[in-house]
Amino acid sequence: MNIAIYSRFLKKEQRPYVQELFKCLEERNYNVTIYEDYLKTLKNEIKFLSKHQTFSCYEDIIQQNIDIMISLGGDGTLLDTVCLIKDSGVPVAGVNLGRLGFLADIHKEDIKALVDAIENDTYTIQERALIHVETNKPLFGEENFGLNEVSILKTDSSSMITVHVYLNGEFLSTYWADGLIIATPTGSTAYSLSCGGPIIFPTSGNFVLTPIAPHNLNARPIVIPDNTVVSFEVECRSRYFLCAIDSRNKLADKTYQIAIRKESFPFRLFKMPDSHYLKTLREKLNWGEDSRN
Repeated sequence: MNIAIYSRFLKKEQRPYVQELFKCLEERNYNVTIYEDYLKTLKNEIKFLSKHQTFSCYEDIIQQNIDIMISLGGDGTLLDTVCLIKDSGVPVAGVNLGRLGFLADIHKEDIKALVDAIENDTYTIQERALIHVETNKPLFGEENFGLNEVSILKTDSSSMITVHVYLNGEFLSTYWADGLIIATPTGSTAYSLSCGGPIIFPTSGNFVLTPIAPHNLNARPIVIPDNTVVSFEVECRSRYFLCAIDSRNKLADKTYQIAIRKESFPFRLFKMPDSHYLKTLREKLNWGEDSRN
């Protein structure tokens, strides 16, 4: 079993959990490969029983025949792995060392249970739809896809932008707003939710369009099938606007033609045996909680 470990950095309070993970993996004689930049932060902090390989890119993952990648951090850390694994099909297990943990939903106290699930093959794999961005000029290069959302945004100091939206070439509406979010079902509990968008089940086969602070107050989020191609024409007073995929953003101007569709390959999310979406919603959103109880 070849297991890759990805994270951004090591915080002092994370050390015991990271040490436990490596101890559990090494005791089972798994081949462990560590993200190169992360390994630098582990030196003199984590004790290893043996020397491990490193990886830094998609090609390394393919060459080393990685079976599972473990992400240590929060949801943002897990989102980083999307562009590392690309279409390799490697499932990602997210251990939550951060705050909320919708995607990275494996508790840090359950690291041994995670390794047991890998050893006993009691985990499941859930396929999540990715969203793909096409432009008439290079913008994101080969990393033109994401797991949560694509956002069209005004720049920090500019006034609101005007976004003309088309679905499969047919005009939908014009939004005067700070921006527009096109979220996957996975991303429906992220940026879109904070802007008033609905929660969509992971396997629903939809996208949701959510305006950000719209000036036309009758503008509301709309759910569309994920086989729809969404295209945009953007007008703004400033020279540039932002196009963002998850946490990555690029400056674009009105000469850019932008279209969005479902990616041809999914993201494969590792799920523990006791992991259930409704349970996650209740825990993360505090549904049913009442201070009187």
